[in-house]
Amino acid sequence: MKTNTFLLAITSTTVTMSFISSYFFHIYMGNIEQFLALIAVIFIDGFFGILAGIKREGFQTRRAVKVLQRAVTWVGFLTVILMVEKGFAGTAWLSETIIIPFIVLQLMSALKNASMAGFIKAELLNDLLDRIDKHKGIRK
Repeated sequence: MKTNTFLLAITSTTVTMSFISSYFFHIYMGNIEQFLALIAVIFIDGFFGILAGIKREGFQTRRAVKVLQRAVTWVGFLTVILMVEKGFAGTAWLSETIIIPFIVLQLMSALKNASMAGFIKAELLNDLLDRIDKHKGIRK
């Protein structure tokens, strides 16, 4: 009798974990472009940030680890947002509304870090930023 109880416990645990894993697998694979874009933007910003930091003050492990922490945190946010979108009708706009501003800011940060690391000339970066904010006038 103990063997049957043990097998039942193992089987029910395995089935439950398989269900949860398949649910997250479908969320990730159905929105893989969003997850890859998010991770790519975080890592390119982190890459240039680490290079700029090495140039300024040397390598710091805690700052490099923050890239991984940021990636895990934002992937978690995106997962929860996509679960809400899937669970409630009329919320298909949610992921774009929350994630796109973050991605834009990360891209701007990556450009600044690339400039500070020496990969982009400061004049080119200023020209790019001036083109974004034409309504503010020309830089003197």
